[in-house]
Amino acid sequence: MHDERRRIEERVQRAHDQRIKPAIHAATVPFEVEAWQAPGEPVSFEEAAAARYTPFAMDTPWGPPWGTTWFRMRGQVPAEWAGRRVEAVIDLGFIGDWPGNQAEALVHLPDGRPLKAVNPLNQYVPVANPATGGERIDYLVEAASNPDILKDNFSRVTPMGDKLTAGSAPLYTFQRADLAILDEEVFHLDLDLQVLRELMVHLPEHEPRRHEILHALDRAMDALDLDDVAGSAAAVREVLAPVLAKPAHASAHTISGVGHAHIDSAWLWPIRETKRKTSRTFSNVTALADEYDDFVFACSQAQQYEWVRDNYPHVWARIQESVKKGQWAPVGGMWVEADGNLPGGEAIARQLIHGKQFFIEHFGVETKGVWLPDSFGYTAAYPQLAKLAGNDWFLTQKISWNQTNKFPHHTFWWEGIDGTRIFTHFPPVDTYNARFSGEEMDRAVRNYSEKGGGQRSLAPFGWGDGGGGPTREIMERARRLANLEGSPKVVIEHPDDFFAQARAEYPDAPVWVGELYLELHRATYTSQARTKQGNRRSEHKLREAELWATTAALHAPGYAYPYEKLDRLWKTVLLHQFHDILPGSSIAWVHREAEAEYARVAEELEALTAEAVAALGAGDTRVFNTSPFDRAEVVRTGDGATAYVRVPANGSAPLTGAEPTRSVRAGDRVLDNGLVRVEVAEDGTLSSVYDLRAGREVLGDKGNLLRLHTDLPNYWDAWDIDKHYNNRYTDLLEPTTVELVSDDPLLGAIRVTRAFGKGSTITQTITLRADNPRIDFETDIDWHEAEKILKAAFPVDVRAAHSSAEIQFGHVQRPTHTNTSWEAARFEVSGHRWVHVGEPGYGVAVLNDSTYGHDVSRTVREDGGTTTTVRLSLVRAPRIPDPEADQGRHRFTYSLLPGASIEDTVAEGYSLNLPLRVADAAGAPEPVVSVDGRGVTVEAVKLADDNSGDVVVRLYESGGGRAQGVLRTGFPLAGAQVTDLLERPLEDAAVEEGGVPVALRPFQVLTLRLRRG
Repeated sequence: MHDERRRIEERVQRAHDQRIKPAIHAATVPFEVEAWQAPGEPVSFEEAAAARYTPFAMDTPWGPPWGTTWFRMRGQVPAEWAGRRVEAVIDLGFIGDWPGNQAEALVHLPDGRPLKAVNPLNQYVPVANPATGGERIDYLVEAASNPDILKDNFSRVTPMGDKLTAGSAPLYTFQRADLAILDEEVFHLDLDLQVLRELMVHLPEHEPRRHEILHALDRAMDALDLDDVAGSAAAVREVLAPVLAKPAHASAHTISGVGHAHIDSAWLWPIRETKRKTSRTFSNVTALADEYDDFVFACSQAQQYEWVRDNYPHVWARIQESVKKGQWAPVGGMWVEADGNLPGGEAIARQLIHGKQFFIEHFGVETKGVWLPDSFGYTAAYPQLAKLAGNDWFLTQKISWNQTNKFPHHTFWWEGIDGTRIFTHFPPVDTYNARFSGEEMDRAVRNYSEKGGGQRSLAPFGWGDGGGGPTREIMERARRLANLEGSPKVVIEHPDDFFAQARAEYPDAPVWVGELYLELHRATYTSQARTKQGNRRSEHKLREAELWATTAALHAPGYAYPYEKLDRLWKTVLLHQFHDILPGSSIAWVHREAEAEYARVAEELEALTAEAVAALGAGDTRVFNTSPFDRAEVVRTGDGATAYVRVPANGSAPLTGAEPTRSVRAGDRVLDNGLVRVEVAEDGTLSSVYDLRAGREVLGDKGNLLRLHTDLPNYWDAWDIDKHYNNRYTDLLEPTTVELVSDDPLLGAIRVTRAFGKGSTITQTITLRADNPRIDFETDIDWHEAEKILKAAFPVDVRAAHSSAEIQFGHVQRPTHTNTSWEAARFEVSGHRWVHVGEPGYGVAVLNDSTYGHDVSRTVREDGGTTTTVRLSLVRAPRIPDPEADQGRHRFTYSLLPGASIEDTVAEGYSLNLPLRVADAAGAPEPVVSVDGRGVTVEAVKLADDNSGDVVVRLYESGGGRAQGVLRTGFPLAGAQVTDLLERPLEDAAVEEGGVPVALRPFQVLTLRLRRG
């Protein structure tokens, strides 16, 4: 037989594109259209309905960047269309091939009810099926003219990322607003051809099935009347029916399809636009559920549900009905799909708590899995926290983006730092926006790593980010692929059902231990430093407010614990931990608003804490310690003076009455407190840090070396730092001034000022305090660089086999060598408050109060010694998608802690991030809780969410070993329970002599509910 493949494939392609697809809508009549441009920000339906509209013609430009145009569309279904399926077809002038991040619209009925959205790949609105003819149609359409930030494929700097810089020229040209007949036979022929043709081209050339489909398609084209597509469509489908009816092989892979619409809570659009994106997509989804009984839609992010509940009550009611019918599946159990590395431990706990509580309260549904497909790597703390929140499974997908190594599993047990395992799946289709194309089905099967162990995978399908979610076309593809020879089987089902079956068929799935590190997007640990600092500050201020509010509720008559305010503030912080806000990968508008929100959160939390402390009564000046560790340290008072204080963990003490053991001696570029001696070189770096206790030099080279690197990644500017950044740099070794600025015996300080680059300046105050070996670098940067990254290096004279970096409720160890490609790929990693390196008997830590990115490397010196260098990433200057990212003022502190054990490091990490508070208070109530025993660390103290008055305490083992202790209370204790994260009892806890004995395994998290006597 001659090879006719090319002729037939090209014949089918042209007939489909030029004849069949245009015939789907057989007849059309245009709407009469009027328009009104809303001034400024979006307006309510009521305001838009009352506005004055003017006539609007097709092919007319409309829509300034970030604008809202309302269109009134009126039409009448022709009488001769009676009995036909009629729908409106609206093309706003859609651009490109990505359905999100461009023009979108929500169609309303005259009474204000949202009907359905229109999107680039979902342009229809059902009118009547069947039509009676003569129906009057009246719509009000809210159209958003969002700019296409991806227009130049992230290759050009654009001002479109903020309404303040985007201009006002129209972006779109309206193409179409028609009433049309949907020719259902042609519609189904279109899908028959697409599915078969795509299956065919992805089958191996030697497969008989490929050639069978090829010749069936050729015969089908013979049956097609090019002059009467509608009239011949049924005959064409009859030719194709036999090849569509052939069942899949018995051993065919099974793909569980789950409807999905990944909507970033902010990214290339602001939060206010996400509120509208959710309403549009959710309108589409509920409309599709009415049309397809077998449709199931999985949707995460309780925050987005709340937006719809508060702003679109009609859509909310439809969601509730779909949940009852089993077609809508709340999943994820988190407030938002947060970044997987940067939120603190308590913040991830609250993500799970608030998310799960929302779904339980509003739907009576307890979600069973963490749905987090798009975050940029995943902390090794997740398995334990997910399980403690009552979850059975974890879904991710982003690791498929790895730059160097292919992740070896798709279905596996993920083991966290404490030993907890959770059943995890990573869809081999390698997308969370599947459409069941032939290419995707082929990739899912080829890619699947568990062949021979498991035989099913999951595929989230639908257009995300405002693309409208799943479509009827995707559902029709799924139906055709349910049991089709040559293809995997597709079944639409709830993700809980998929995970139950996957676990049952593969109970001995392999185990992956530790973090899921994404070998890409490493710069998200550093970009938009002010956003990250706002998050860190907010997390610690929330801890402080809860602790002192609990103290006041226990000891101050008449004080009311601020449940609602704390709940609202937590949710604001949780929202901004979304995986394109906190990582710094959003447009300028998003980060401008985030900084303002963090300022408001800080102001309100300061007021709540001050109110709680004041409720304890006026009196002597006292110092309040929010840290879980006792502290003896120097504090600055309100008048700028210094004092030395000793304050118990979670408690307070008088401002006066304590004296240090060793004071500070400050001289010309030298600070010495009897524990360490710090020498500053003429170039402003540290020439020596001598540990007087250990009798050894800490540094192996210049300390606090500031290095400015060229930083132009290959593609994703705000997201990536590529390895070649390390090849070109400038060391900042020309200080403007090096001067002694404090010779206070409690606090010595040397200030170093530098000017560099394109008008940037950096001022660092190097501070050493009495009785503390910690050296602080209080840093003030006025940053005006572009495509640069600034790092601070501490080369330490220790031979460290690994570094330890704090993560949520513990720490992870990473090798300092690069023996394999896996280690080499970790050239930039994340940590929270500290990084520790050491050798047996001696360690050094680098602490910070606001940054997360760092790198650790090791070199061998000529003298045979080893230098392990820790470098903090301080600030970047990407230009896409925010041209002004990180420009301007930054203030933060990082520290060097010589001679530090892990326990020392944990304590000082808390100390740096939780400054002592000086305030007037009458009494000295006992700390709400205290712990006898090392390694048991108190992370949160609060009143129970149910308003019972019970005290909830979250503890964890912080050193990586076993810990025992007794939790004691500053109030009469009547009983105690161990609970899950949602404060639901798991078991009673023993109470002995007024305390609760605690025994923890390494990095175990424990939540105790304490009943007051």
